[in-house]
Amino acid sequence: MQPNMSRGIETELPQARYSYGGDEFVFVELAEAMSLKVNFRAMAITNRLQEERINGVMDICPSNASYMVRIDPDVLHPDDLISRLKEIDAEAGDIQGFELQTRVVDVPVMMEDPWTHETLMRFRDRHQDPETTDLEYSARINGYDSKEDFIAALLGSPWLVTMIGFVPGLPWCYQLVPPEEQVEVPKYVRPRTYTPERAFGFGGGFAVVYSVEGAGGYQLYGLAPAPVLDVKQELKDFQDSIVFPRPGDIFNYRGIDRGEFDEIRGRVEDGTFEYRKKEFVFHPDRALDDPHAYNEEILGVLYGD
Repeated sequence: MQPNMSRGIETELPQARYSYGGDEFVFVELAEAMSLKVNFRAMAITNRLQEERINGVMDICPSNASYMVRIDPDVLHPDDLISRLKEIDAEAGDIQGFELQTRVVDVPVMMEDPWTHETLMRFRDRHQDPETTDLEYSARINGYDSKEDFIAALLGSPWLVTMIGFVPGLPWCYQLVPPEEQVEVPKYVRPRTYTPERAFGFGGGFAVVYSVEGAGGYQLYGLAPAPVLDVKQELKDFQDSIVFPRPGDIFNYRGIDRGEFDEIRGRVEDGTFEYRKKEFVFHPDRALDDPHAYNEEILGVLYGD
């Protein structure tokens, strides 16, 4: 059974709202609700701002439906920056023709692993439905006949990394499917006090891989064998940064069994693991116009050879 839940997507993007964040920050809200189109707009604007290297701009932080810029107010007045941001916004328009140089990445995940299962069962008193698992609950409220059908939907199409946050290195991922096929689930009624590192979870409309052990409230579905954060930079993928994911990456979560999980963990521990990834020029307008056909092309680039 296909899900049939009401979800909106803008046909026209709203006016951006600009505000000050103390003396050093300019915050820009592009929309109140997340959608692929508004996130593509945020990427187009922040990428252009990065390319321009405006004197006085110290940091640029894109988010799901907004972005924030840190400035040196002794060098750049925030009103001057806002004037330029409005011009860039107008130039970006509806993101037709925008291209994003990015990566397509294979991200293995063991669904219904014993570690996250033990965790979620320990915290049933904090859940909306203590009598079911997180997967069973999520499948039911999204209109699927079984958890297996629900898992197939999660693993059936790639995901866009829309932002990094909550804890260092955690990727927020939004699936590249039409709005009516988007999965949505609430967070726990009360957060857990423990979540395993590398847990594959879901909250709102976003899939995540928890980068560190700690508290959390997202529904738990599985465990990734490979890290997204490596503060010691021991693995090849982390030589340039302790954080592997980047906004604009395309992740394909691929289901694996216990044997492959253990094999990958062994390569992580001996320092030889490297993510399977391919460079890719992503065209957001194509993803909006015909997502399923474009997803086949994306996966062909990743697994074609």
